[in-house]
Parts: sequence; C-alpha cells; structure tokens
Amino acid sequence: MAEQAIIFFDGVCNLCNSSVQFVIARDNRNFFKFAALQSDFAEKKLAEFNVDLKKSNSVFLLEDGKLYSKSSAALRITKHLSAAWPILYGFLAVPKFIRNGVYGFIAKNRYKWFGKQDSCWIPTPELKSRFL
Repeated sequence: MAEQAIIFFDGVCNLCNSSVQFVIARDNRNFFKFAALQSDFAEKKLAEFNVDLKKSNSVFLLEDGKLYSKSSAALRITKHLSAAWPILYGFLAVPKFIRNGVYGFIAKNRYKWFGKQDSCWIPTPELKSRFL
C-alpha cells in the first residue's frame, strides 16, 4: 500500500472543493495530498501520464504509481476514508461504462448545479502542507 496518494481536483469547482474538504475531514491517516488541476504541479505530473488537462473533465488519483480517473478515482478514494465510506469501494464491481456514465453526467453539470469560483480554493494554514 502506498504511504500517500495525490488527489488532483478542479480548484475552481465548488463541488470539487467541497469534496476535497469532505475527504480531509475523513482522512484520519493523512493518506492524501491534494493538487488543483490548475496548478503547475498538476500540469507537470499529469503530463507524465499523457493527460491533456484542456480535454479533461475528471478528478485524478495517483496511487502506487498508477493514475486513476473519473469514477475509478472517486471510488478508490473512499477506500481510505474513515467510518463506513470504504463500503462504496465495492461499486468498482459495476461496469466502468455505467460508473463513468453517471460520473460524466455529474461532471458535465457540476458548474451549473454547484457553481464555480473565480480562483482556486486556498487551504487554511493548518492544511497547507497537504497541498502541492
């Protein structure tokens, strides 16, 4: 198992920022680091995996040297959270085209439903060390 994993998220998306805060509150082992897709770090790191951020509409998870996206990333994240959230990891058994269809529908409408910020969310000083 990896010592830490990196979640790459849309830093101007209200849903994505809320999701990051949700993960932080349930990541008791500080397993995750975070990087906004708009950051230089994300651009450089994801380029190693041939990800074109201009064409991407996904959260990414880098864990054990493997990059996961869309529903696979989201469900793998739940595996490391406290309480009953790891139960959701079992949804990986659902065929990927179904999972990603639902994910894509939400991703496509996230700005309309949840709004968008003018700039990336700035973590508190206590959380700053978890952001890359």
